[in-house]
Parts: sequence; C-alpha cells; structure tokens
Amino acid sequence: QVQLVESGGGLVQAGGSLSLSCVASGVKFLFDSMNWYRQAPGKERELVATGRLDISGIKLDSVKGRFTVSRPRNKNTVYLQMNNLEPEDTDVYYCKTQFRERTYWGQGTQVTVSS
Repeated sequence: QVQLVESGGGLVQAGGSLSLSCVASGVKFLFDSMNWYRQAPGKERELVATGRLDISGIKLDSVKGRFTVSRPRNKNTVYLQMNNLEPEDTDVYYCKTQFRERTYWGQGTQVTVSS
C-alpha cells in the first residue's frame, strides 16, 4: 500500500534552517503532486507548499521568501527547505498525496523553533 514517510524535523533556534523530506512508496508510477501541510495543536491543517511534476510552489504567505519546495521529476519525493525559521513555524509538518480520489498522509514530523 501507499506509504509516505517524512523526515528532517527537529529543534532549531530562531533564524536557523531545517530541510524536510517526504518519500512515497508502494506504487510504480509518479504522483502528480506531493504537498506539504502543517498543523499546530487545536488548529486546522494548512497548506504550506505544493510539489508537482510540472511546477512547485509555496502557498502559505507567511513563509514565502523563507521556504522553498522542490520535487524531482523522476521520483516520489518532495523536499521543503526552511530557512530563517521563526517560533511561529513550530508545527507538525505533514506530507500528502492523492490518487483516484484516495488521499494519503504521512505520520508527520515535528518542527520546533525556539526563540
């Protein structure tokens, strides 16, 4: 079955950087999109970035200019480079993809930014 595994989270000081990775397995084709979301306790999950085979981009205004998403065209992997991190970026970051009306989520990776 489809599995998404995120990695790269951790604890960093404000102004620091982290690089997240998400790898999808269990299929023999390429997903059109693999996206990054984040969620804080008690809040709704919000879209951070889309990683598509044709074009990728940051969707969350508060991280534009600091985060970069990249998606290789030959594998089911998506990266999120996070620079100049702020305490407000503290969240669990999730990877999501979908195929034929089914949605798949990873288990999430915790990002904690200390002030």
